[in-house]
Amino acid sequence: MAKVDVDFRDVFPQTIDGLDGDGLLLVSQGADGKPNVMTIGWAAIGTIWRRQIFLALVRQSRHTHQLLEQNGDFTVNLMPADWGDAVAFCGDVSGREHDKFAEKGLKAVPAAKVRAPVIEQALVQYECRTVQKTDMNPANTDPAVVSRFYANGNFHTLYFGEIVAVRAEEGSGK
Repeated sequence: MAKVDVDFRDVFPQTIDGLDGDGLLLVSQGADGKPNVMTIGWAAIGTIWRRQIFLALVRQSRHTHQLLEQNGDFTVNLMPADWGDAVAFCGDVSGREHDKFAEKGLKAVPAAKVRAPVIEQALVQYECRTVQKTDMNPANTDPAVVSRFYANGNFHTLYFGEIVAVRAEEGSGK
């Protein structure tokens, strides 16, 4: 089915369902042009600085973190339910050792407005350009959160991506 431009608010419910379900696929691309995909389950979407923002959390140990540091563009892709196995795989293995696109049949295609590709099979594709990033500071984080999610010290960097385009399967909004 063809993709059409949509307002992020029209696909917000499906996006949140994806985060709460299998997760979403974040695609980054390093200076070498090779894309990588990882599963995300923590994110926020809204308006900051009068811009539409997709806030993605990426652990500093991840291969994706290295790529985002090289090229701040990223895409976030909501996959159909029958791609749950691929979404799980992309969260379990590293792009340092695996070509997750090839191994799971995901097709990276050029995005309209950012350097990182989108996933052709996705129901919804967010194109984002990093406008701010910040490393988590344990001193400013609730100790209960630190002990539960960061006991090993592997903190996230928060990437504030301005949403510059959203495309979705025709008829998937509202």
